[in-house]
Amino acid sequence: MGAGHDHGHTHGGPPPTGTAAAAHKGRLRIALGITLTVMVVEIVGGVLADSLALIADAAHMATDALGLGMALLAIHFANRPAGLNRTFGYARAEILAALANCLLLLGVGGFLLFEAVERFITPAETRGGLTIAFALVGMVANMISLSLLMRGQKDSLNVRGAYLEVLADTLGSFAVLISAGIILATGWQAADPIASLVIGLMIVPRTVKLLRETLNVLLESAPKGVDMGEVRAHITALPGVLDVHDLHAWTITSGMPVLSAHVVVRQDMLDSIGHEKLLHELQGCLGVHFDVEHCTFQLEPSGHAEHEARLCR
Repeated sequence: MGAGHDHGHTHGGPPPTGTAAAAHKGRLRIALGITLTVMVVEIVGGVLADSLALIADAAHMATDALGLGMALLAIHFANRPAGLNRTFGYARAEILAALANCLLLLGVGGFLLFEAVERFITPAETRGGLTIAFALVGMVANMISLSLLMRGQKDSLNVRGAYLEVLADTLGSFAVLISAGIILATGWQAADPIASLVIGLMIVPRTVKLLRETLNVLLESAPKGVDMGEVRAHITALPGVLDVHDLHAWTITSGMPVLSAHVVVRQDMLDSIGHEKLLHELQGCLGVHFDVEHCTFQLEPSGHAEHEARLCR
């Protein structure tokens, strides 16, 4: 390539397709098996005990199972190799799965709130002892699933969506236990729909936070924790760098941030140290300070930006 129009990449081949969630696929499978088992148990228990809170928890676990299934399917697609038409492969499939999980969670939360209000209007007799027995089974199983997903939720939005669903289930099981205990001790049947309200309200805030993070990825916002002003400052602080423009950073999927920039360099610096050394310095700058490993740089002499602007007219 010409000295005035050089492209540099921090990787020698295509971008990586292995996603952050792939390392936790086995744990997701185990969590899915546990969730399906407990869902069936709680449906049976909810019918036998006539407990809306228990049925609500089972309904939430049904969406958990669907969410975990989607997460696993997304991992399968996300790790397929890149092609000529999909240069990043199907890495975004995990983000789409996280978005679908958010919509499911919001739907379940709304349904539980509606059903709880209905139960206030039309009360039912809930069997507290039976409800406690089934809720304990759900709580123990959910805690096992939580321990399996805890590490992965820090690395992947996809796994975090599954983790938040299981966390809401755990809290829901706890709420069911409390309501059933109140019914046993006092006979106050309103405790059951109140527990359903609590479960629904616990779901929404965490879901909104996950939805915001997911939309930021889809809208190609700067990666979390990357200050673009600081990135620009670090690049322009390198010897010989005059300016940087067309600076973009975004996230393909969790754990895969990318960056591209046009870096204006003094011609004498390009001639003296060479393009390769300067590209290594830029790579080191971004990799060390901002944990952005896949970068694409275009090195250009002063005045080249005006030439590009004329060509684009």
